[in-house]
Amino acid sequence: MKLPFRIDLSGKTAVVTGGGGVLCSEFSKALAACGAKVAVIDLRLEAAEKVANEITADGGCAIAVSANVLDKASLEAARDVILDKFGGIDILLNGAGGNNPKGTTDKEYFDPADIDPETAKGVKTFFDLDPDGVSFVFNLNFLGTLLPTQVFAREMLKREKPVILNVSSMNAFRPLTKIPAYSGAKAAVSNFTQWLAVHFAQAGIRVNAIAPGFFVTNQNHDMLINPDGSLTPRSQKIIGHTPMGRFGEVSDLIGTVLWLVDNDASGFVTGVVVPIDGGFAAYSGV
Repeated sequence: MKLPFRIDLSGKTAVVTGGGGVLCSEFSKALAACGAKVAVIDLRLEAAEKVANEITADGGCAIAVSANVLDKASLEAARDVILDKFGGIDILLNGAGGNNPKGTTDKEYFDPADIDPETAKGVKTFFDLDPDGVSFVFNLNFLGTLLPTQVFAREMLKREKPVILNVSSMNAFRPLTKIPAYSGAKAAVSNFTQWLAVHFAQAGIRVNAIAPGFFVTNQNHDMLINPDGSLTPRSQKIIGHTPMGRFGEVSDLIGTVLWLVDNDASGFVTGVVVPIDGGFAAYSGV
């Protein structure tokens, strides 16, 4: 694959959770292109296998491993496979995450008419958010970062200058309307990144995060793009509030990922959350 620049990850093993997804599949390929052996972890084995096969076909080294980031035993089994194949773990990229409609409101602003028995029309308001849906979102994003870190970081302590890279979101800086569970969960990931960076600082593990802005993925495609390929009203608002005037491309993330996992380039960088959002968080709207 084409990289903005190359770093030398020869002799290192990287574990990427959520590796079958749109963003993390490209992260996996970029790490492999720099010489790392990559363990592509995904709940869907076929998705992980597709990425691993593409890496090996391109001359890289990768294996696909099925694991549930919310199941510690599943992660431990994955760890054992990775250690057996590659012998150690140097880089952990916690990319698994997502949202759930049950933790999302239908409207951006609350309207008292939506809870009035005489005027309510089945609109899902803040008062209708499903606790199970909210818990799912928090667990997937926060516990889905914490549990893999517990399992893999224990092995990473045995390596020289290991690195953990989490995937937060610009929602952590400025919560978006309609998605309180996801925004709050990603804020937890950012906070945890800082906490973990301090906790592991004297043990030699650096911990940072990237915070992507708006990128079109499988999960949000229908929310952002109409069937005819035009922008939805929400997309139009997003682009109008993004000074660079476009959605992000996966390639826009790769340079920051490589910088943060390279100890020669960022060896004194830990506890940071880097926004990659085309200026969205910086723009006041006027």
